[in-house]
Amino acid sequence: MAISRVTSIISSSAFRRGLPIVGAFCVLSLGFHNLHPSFTLSTPPLSRLSLGSKKQQQQHHSTSTNIRMEASNQKTVPSIVVYVTVPNKEAGKKLASSIVKEKLAACVNRVPGIESVYLWEGEIQTDSEELLIIKTRESLLNALTEHVKANHEYDVPEVIALPITGGSVPYLEWLKNSTRE
Repeated sequence: MAISRVTSIISSSAFRRGLPIVGAFCVLSLGFHNLHPSFTLSTPPLSRLSLGSKKQQQQHHSTSTNIRMEASNQKTVPSIVVYVTVPNKEAGKKLASSIVKEKLAACVNRVPGIESVYLWEGEIQTDSEELLIIKTRESLLNALTEHVKANHEYDVPEVIALPITGGSVPYLEWLKNSTRE
């Protein structure tokens, strides 16, 4: 009985739609600590727990170091990922297109079907939204923020930036070359 209930929950479309967001949150929360030593967590990330053999732990440490070292390449610039939520698909398409057209970002991913719970004017609100994941240069954050404020329906649009501490050098070079200076 319990197994069939778990199977039906896992196979539901609502559960599957939420998995990418949960996965992205886990990578951003736990993965950044492994990529950059200045990020600290109150509890050790999973990769620091004694899981697997000593050889597997050494291989993991080597991989983390290579990712961090690769991003220090001079062909790239300090880059960030910016989160912006919008009320619907149309607003997401319009804002994403204008950001890329103005070369304020190299790429904008639109993630539909998120639900935000927040406090606004003393009341708990729940709204369906779309999340924009924007990849850009760190130096463009102020211009991007002003563009979002000028072209967004919300009085107080969400604009949250996270550092990109490593990654594929060809991708980071493309990001640099696809944005304005």
